Amino acid sequence: MNSSKIAIYPGTFDPVTYGHIDLIKRASRIFDKVIVSVAHNKSKGVLFSVAERVSMLEDAVREIKNVEIDHFEGLVVDYVKRSGSRVMIRGLRMLSDFEYEFQMALTNRKLADNIETIFMMPHEDYSYISSKLIKEAASLGADVSNFLPKKTEMALRKKLKKAR
Repeated sequence: MNSSKIAIYPGTFDPVTYGHIDLIKRASRIFDKVIVSVAHNKSKGVLFSVAERVSMLEDAVREIKNVEIDHFEGLVVDYVKRSGSRVMIRGLRMLSDFEYEFQMALTNRKLADNIETIFMMPHEDYSYISSKLIKEAASLGADVSNFLPKKTEMALRKKLKKAR
């Protein structure tokens, strides 16, 4: 398969939200293959293990035939190369995301100038959703069912209950 037809969508996905799923669906209509890859990023203070995040993603996108779920450690540009791609998808929700994502894209370009970063915006219904805010709201007892797939919501409630 031509490497330009494969896109990598890396992220923490802690947990996967409808905003993530929206980007995955739209990317799957543009590219022949989309590999959604969970970062082993311990510095972000994740709630779910890599295996749990991979499982939630697999469940959330099982209907989308040209999407694969994977995970990686280390530099994302190295992972993109190993995956046989030259394209990385990044989501931009609000203007506040842009500065960080732009910095990361320029750094990645310096590390691997043959890899392109494509920014995609989620549907406006999801433009304010962040995993961090959803976890915080759920921990305070909010109904987060409008933001997460059912199985993800149940896993989040269970995980938060154990943490108390």
